[in-house]
Amino acid sequence: MTHLWLRAEQRDNEDRTGLTPDGAATLLAKGMKVSVEDSRDRVIPTRAYAEAGCEIVAAHSWPSAPRDALVFGLKELPDDGTPLVHRHIMFGHAFKGQHAGQRLLARFRAGGGTLYDLEYLTDETGRRVAAFGYWAGYAGAAVSLLAWAAQQRGRICPPVSAYADQEALLADLAATLDATGAPRPTAIVIGALGRVGTGAADLCTAMGVATTRWDLAETAHGGPFPEILDHDLFLNCIFARTGTPVFVPRAALSQPRRLTVIGDVACDPDSDYNPVPVYDAATTWDAPATRVHHAPPLDVMAIDNLPSLLPLESSQDYAHQLLPSLQSLDNLDAGVWARAAEIFRAHAWGEDTA
Repeated sequence: MTHLWLRAEQRDNEDRTGLTPDGAATLLAKGMKVSVEDSRDRVIPTRAYAEAGCEIVAAHSWPSAPRDALVFGLKELPDDGTPLVHRHIMFGHAFKGQHAGQRLLARFRAGGGTLYDLEYLTDETGRRVAAFGYWAGYAGAAVSLLAWAAQQRGRICPPVSAYADQEALLADLAATLDATGAPRPTAIVIGALGRVGTGAADLCTAMGVATTRWDLAETAHGGPFPEILDHDLFLNCIFARTGTPVFVPRAALSQPRRLTVIGDVACDPDSDYNPVPVYDAATTWDAPATRVHHAPPLDVMAIDNLPSLLPLESSQDYAHQLLPSLQSLDNLDAGVWARAAEIFRAHAWGEDTA
């Protein structure tokens, strides 16, 4: 029997889930076993999973789960160096040269487990079967605008917290922008045709922010990109990979510019391919922006779990996208799961998957 173990997230400000009670009920109806760790933080209460028929287990008990269980979570595990013996479904952030990711892969090698990285679950065409991208872009644009509003008052962006829903976010952001007394800023979104960029551009439109939308055609020449400096906000929505150009080099800090806020929604400061190399560490909910230049100011917003700003909408959307793949967990040797395992072996063990 296929056994899915939904773990409680262990990082601060992470309320999302990749499985709703309705989705769990669908898996149970297929004959799967579903264990759900109790969680005080998950946006959907534990009792809803119990009512759907799931087994409820203690929070953070996944290390003692049966060896054949597939442990499912979203964000990273505690970085404690322990060998990983299970098959894990999660965002590993380990396949693009990230330094912390190399430690994670070493733990899988030591324990003999497998990582099915959610970022690399793809269909036959190479398109991801599920992504939080739209809500990452939406929330990232919102926090970037909060950073811009704070600058108008001579401050750096104050702490942020999750919103009850999308409407609450829009109302709060509009009031914050109106309170500055300044005209709305301008923004440029790179990666505007993708899920992340679409979300960012939609938020800007909702706030009356004039937005330039760029994608591959506008960036194919590889730079430089002086047009970025002519906008108040730059929202990077392209994930770093080999060949990604540098959009804002360090030299831009001292150049004439209108740009005062960078929203690095893709947030890959730990990658060798970081396209915004003016900062080197993700920001946090307590300190959403880091100032990388003072006169004139330039703040970078680079929170790495942005969809958690809207945990309900982002969870429902993502879980709906992912459920068809979860229903095929009883056949890990084919389709989306087999492709993900091949990618893991290539990076963890250097296996040739051609």
